[in-house]
Amino acid sequence: MNFLRFLFSKPFFKQLLYLGLGMLGLFWVTSLTLQWITRHQEYLQVPNLEGIPIAELPALMEEENLRFEIIDSTRFVPSLPPLSVIDHLPGAGSEVKKNRKIYLTVNPSGYRQITVPNLIQITKRNAESMINAVGFTLGEISYKDNIGKDMVLEIAHEGKTISPGVLLPKMSKIDLVLGNGKR
Repeated sequence: MNFLRFLFSKPFFKQLLYLGLGMLGLFWVTSLTLQWITRHQEYLQVPNLEGIPIAELPALMEEENLRFEIIDSTRFVPSLPPLSVIDHLPGAGSEVKKNRKIYLTVNPSGYRQITVPNLIQITKRNAESMINAVGFTLGEISYKDNIGKDMVLEIAHEGKTISPGVLLPKMSKIDLVLGNGKR
């Protein structure tokens, strides 16, 4: 009975009011503090970094109040200069906070090196598909007297005969010397 009387008493309602006002004040102070700490509504625009050499990036990013990290450099794009930015995340024009880290994909200095497959003594058709599958391109085809018609006799690159297993840059032209079927 005393407990019910306490719940409906004036001091209890006063304490409840103080508690509510205190919670409201604490919420208001926390909200203002978070807006100040997180720089609410203060955004920078990410510039277009595509094609910019990585040597120029530190100065540019410091000027823009941004940071950067290179995350990938495996895909070679011949239309862009070596060691320049191919792509970045967040993209150009995105709104970010001050000191945000921008993740970059950089163009390597050249194509990666690939091993030349063993094409000797296989047909032209098989050799052509192997060359394309590995990442090379088919260059000139010449013929030489040999009984094996359209059989690969030699492999060449830039006019020099090479042996299987040599490392060449991807997309290099591989020239083939084939037999013409004559003795």
